Amino acid sequence: MSHSVRGHLRLEIDEYDATIRRWIPGYEQMLRVASEAVASVHPARVVDLGAGTGALSEALLEREEVGSVVALDVDPEMLQRATERVKRFGARARSILRSFHEPFEPGDAFAASLSLHHIPTLDAKAALFRRVFVSLPAGGVLVNADCCMPEDPGERQALFEYWAEHQMAHGIPEERAWAHFEEWSGEDTYLPLQTELTALRDIGFEADRIWNDGPIGVVVARKPSEK
Repeated sequence: MSHSVRGHLRLEIDEYDATIRRWIPGYEQMLRVASEAVASVHPARVVDLGAGTGALSEALLEREEVGSVVALDVDPEMLQRATERVKRFGARARSILRSFHEPFEPGDAFAASLSLHHIPTLDAKAALFRRVFVSLPAGGVLVNADCCMPEDPGERQALFEYWAEHQMAHGIPEERAWAHFEEWSGEDTYLPLQTELTALRDIGFEADRIWNDGPIGVVVARKPSEK
């Protein structure tokens, strides 16, 4: 599986970190909430699935409760940026050029930020959830910060309008904001929240969304502790 942010988002890598804040509602708070949820289990090792430019990896490494972070990404340009971003953390940070569909190292926590929506089907996403579940110890977590869209057309339209308004408030013309959704739909799949939660719970996770800003939310899936 290959993925190029430059090709998908029509965006230079140098522009990504500034532009993503104009595109995504609550981006900074999303990172804070996600990193707090991961840190709450005091993980010795965290695997960042589709790390991009390393924003979530950095947020995790800034928390003293987190041991090390392994950043995975299939886009070499993005991974290089992530590697540079977290090099100040020394041996606590590692980067691996690899798809999250390939074998990954076990971790005490897995995290993802705006990456798992690139999985095109529920079956494929559930397969990844199963692999994570097996790789986690009891009490470990999968924290996914991403977009979900409801099945109901009216509710879905309302959330897209909210999302477009966020972009417009950050200087993006309305026509361009709506064009983004059409362009991104070629590689992005936004499953309904309840569908994703059901898939996680069917695998054995205790799962709930703990925060959202419009369509963007943070889901925490915990592997139950052994009794």
